[in-house]
Amino acid sequence: MIDTIFIEQDVLDHERTKTVVSKFPKSRRIIISRYQEVFNKRTQNFRLQKKQPALILASKHKNFVLPAPAGFGIGTKKNFYFSHMYNCLYDCRYCFLQGMYSSANYVLFVNYEDFYSQIETTISDNAKGRITFFSGYDCDSLAFEKISGFLKNTLPVFSGLERADLELRTKSVQLEPLLSMEPQQNCIVAFSLMPEELAKKLDNKAPSISRRIAALTRLAERGWPIGLRFDPLIYSYDWKEKYERLVGSLLEALPNESIHSISYGPLRFPKKMYSEIFKLYPDEDLFSFSMKEADGIVSYGNGIEKEMSDFLLGQLSGVVSSEKIFQCLSQT
Repeated sequence: MIDTIFIEQDVLDHERTKTVVSKFPKSRRIIISRYQEVFNKRTQNFRLQKKQPALILASKHKNFVLPAPAGFGIGTKKNFYFSHMYNCLYDCRYCFLQGMYSSANYVLFVNYEDFYSQIETTISDNAKGRITFFSGYDCDSLAFEKISGFLKNTLPVFSGLERADLELRTKSVQLEPLLSMEPQQNCIVAFSLMPEELAKKLDNKAPSISRRIAALTRLAERGWPIGLRFDPLIYSYDWKEKYERLVGSLLEALPNESIHSISYGPLRFPKKMYSEIFKLYPDEDLFSFSMKEADGIVSYGNGIEKEMSDFLLGQLSGVVSSEKIFQCLSQT
């Protein structure tokens, strides 16, 4: 899976580094000063690197917790995100990471405890009301768990945080340690979803929608709060029939009380990011439908966005409480 590991000198003796490296006994190890000298290097080819990414083990020194983008949230007024990892095992064609980073290599920050400290400080600095922390903004929260042990370390921290919720955004069917732990009501396991026919073309390397539905059903039965994320909504031929089948399958599989929240949002890119992604994959079906640019944002346009949103809300109406449904208007 990984044949090259770059390791920052400062984390060479970190116990988490030793644990990760031990899982790849045949890998080539290269010592570096800072992860940026590999990750931020110019003239890298994201598309080629994605075929065989390297792993970079590093320490993060700042920006452990950041305010979530405007329009990103599931009900609380105060929303933050943190990224213990950059880049993802999957290769989804609409993912903003391929337009943001020049490198497809994985960066894993091993100093988890510094993230936890900043999370607690953020809660203290926001003394009133609940706060939601989002994991999975720059990576998938579950997909790398067997290597990173991120969840195993993080969930006990959040179990003691009374005013904080944690969303784990994922497409993974890697369910440990969730199935081995008592469910935490302040931890929402949120699955990104789209019709199966579209996922087969766009969610490269990710588990199928049917496997994701089976996974979220198991977690719901276990007692974990489930989030359904239709973000982004993808326009295509017969999109109404496709989304109707998807929503029907989900509502049939899930008890209503297990659904913590549902969010949906349009496919949108900043203009520069769209140009970078289009250069990587100009022949992809995702870009076969004409996109429009307005105020620096490339999208389907307000008409199609409203039609898709209204249709989805119509499918959920009368089945899921409107208090559980949120529109997400941040970029992909």
